[in-house]
Amino acid sequence: MLALSRKKNEAIIVNNNIEITILEVKGDQVKIGVTAPKEVPIYRKEVYVQIQEANQDSVSADGMAALKDFLA
Repeated sequence: MLALSRKKNEAIIVNNNIEITILEVKGDQVKIGVTAPKEVPIYRKEVYVQIQEANQDSVSADGMAALKDFLA
């Protein structure tokens, strides 16, 4: 993992088209702003994990149903 130090109003550029800016530092919380193309999905990690789990559950359930239908 690359760890970078930034101060308020400083930014990091990722992949030439994503800018992450430190907007505010208050106590143990850091508010960031992300500027990226609309086609780049941006999620908080806990939301992303929930989406992945829901997708995995959906695929597993659909896959098992399809397999049962195929074998029947």
